[in-house]
Amino acid sequence: MLAAGVGSVSRYGLQAVLPVTLTPGAALTSAAGVGVPAFDRSHTDDLIAYLQTSPSPFHAVASAAARLEKAGFQAVDETASWEGTPGGRYLIRGGALIAWYVPGSATGSTPFRIVGSHTDSPNLRVKPIPDTGTEGWRQVAVEIYGGVPLNTWLDRDLGISGRLALRDGSTRLVQLDEALLRVPQLAIHLDRGVNDGMTLDKQRHLTPVWGLGPVTEGSLISYVARSADLDPAQVTGWDLMLHDIQAPSYLGRDRELLAAPRLDNLLSVHAGTAALAAAAATGPDLPFIPVLAAFDHEENGSESDTGAQGPLLGTVLQRSVYARGGSLEDHARALAGTVCLSSDMGHAVHPNYSERHEPGHHPLPNGGPILKVNVNNRYATNGVGRAVFAAACERAGVPWQTFVSNNAMPCGTTIGPITAARLGISTVDCGIAALSMHSARELCGADDPFLLASVLKAFLEG
Repeated sequence: MLAAGVGSVSRYGLQAVLPVTLTPGAALTSAAGVGVPAFDRSHTDDLIAYLQTSPSPFHAVASAAARLEKAGFQAVDETASWEGTPGGRYLIRGGALIAWYVPGSATGSTPFRIVGSHTDSPNLRVKPIPDTGTEGWRQVAVEIYGGVPLNTWLDRDLGISGRLALRDGSTRLVQLDEALLRVPQLAIHLDRGVNDGMTLDKQRHLTPVWGLGPVTEGSLISYVARSADLDPAQVTGWDLMLHDIQAPSYLGRDRELLAAPRLDNLLSVHAGTAALAAAAATGPDLPFIPVLAAFDHEENGSESDTGAQGPLLGTVLQRSVYARGGSLEDHARALAGTVCLSSDMGHAVHPNYSERHEPGHHPLPNGGPILKVNVNNRYATNGVGRAVFAAACERAGVPWQTFVSNNAMPCGTTIGPITAARLGISTVDCGIAALSMHSARELCGADDPFLLASVLKAFLEG
């Protein structure tokens, strides 16, 4: 028998993990057939709510912060002095969030347990001069962000989200869940060979339409500003992007799958937020300081002040040590004992393209989290890290799988190797198995979000 961590889940995180038993191989859900029980779906229900309120990285960190505040965490200002007293804290910089909990037993040299993730997803982003058009159509100029399967953005009803920068130096989040834009596909009558292979020019073919009539300078930003009850004259900058307004939904005969946008990687941000809140509820006896690091810009290399290549996480960890009265020596000792789980989406075996996968490693949805391994360090996992991950899964009572890329195909990467190299800390790459990664709408197992959060909680608690 395998003990599994299954229990009550509140709207804002894992409240308790209660022991149940299951028999490996029991067919309770999934095509995975690995003995995963049909869990209370309230955690996945909350993930759906989180995805709907998080169409941009800026919304994602605001929504995560709201959940942490419900758990007693307090915001800190980067420009202010920090206290080292016990409790939960978080900071937001742009589309990144770092949150941590200091237990009462912590000293200056107490190691950290970090869950790493990222808030950005591939999409279409509004250009600095957005108003364009031709042939009597009003259009919006967009730029491709990240590795986008371009065809997945065709013929979808699109809204606009992101932030506006105002003349007084403040910013305002905006989320327009209206069918405002559409990237129309060319009719098959005008492209008889479309089913033999579609080629989309990123400059010419991805410009969405949003109406008819003459192009008017300032039209889009004025519309967005007024929708946020702002005077357009106050808007001097913006970071805006498009999002599919179709709501996430359970899918399949038994509703054992979840179809949604931005699973890569808001599923991990949500799971990490729930796990951190639950770990903090453990109280003063935690042997580690649990941390959630949700970076921006992973999809284009992490090279920014809010990305994993930047100094944000390292600075927060160092300031946390110093705020507790620790020294430079204590900081070095703390990092020497620190471990990071980099949680990102991975590939489930595709039933229509199984030859693209490594023959001995075929992860399936609802089979539990996956350990991601690449000996060329595209993933940071090594044998010691595997043992750390396996121990967390065992404590949580959760089954797990392994992903390795086909040798004949290039392997993706994550914030894991970046974090390991940047901070010199032991790092492990994990995630959950999914189909349609980077699509405008992705697919995963409906039980896997809770399974991942349970493992992250067990890891943070040590």
